[in-house]
Amino acid sequence: MSTDLGVYYDVTDVEIIGSYTLRLTFDDGQKQIINFEPVLYGPLFEPLRDLNLFNQVQLNRDTGTIEWHTGADFNPVVLHDWPAYQDKIIASHRQHQAIMA
Repeated sequence: MSTDLGVYYDVTDVEIIGSYTLRLTFDDGQKQIINFEPVLYGPLFEPLRDLNLFNQVQLNRDTGTIEWHTGADFNPVVLHDWPAYQDKIIASHRQHQAIMA
């Protein structure tokens, strides 16, 4: 699935529904249920493996996305089209881990 780069979405609601799992609602009415655990790596996202910290997720209506007080956030277009990006994000992490080993 490709994304039209001219399209932008805002996250309008976020709900914690499980460990590392959020239900996001977008301004076009689409919903995504995303388990973020497989992508919480690297200096920006690894701290969110602390579930108490992860659960401090907030909706920033100014930027239209979710964020944490640590500075971590996700592009709302990526969140909207998560199935198209998830495997690429995980593969990128695995490649980085292999290089660092």
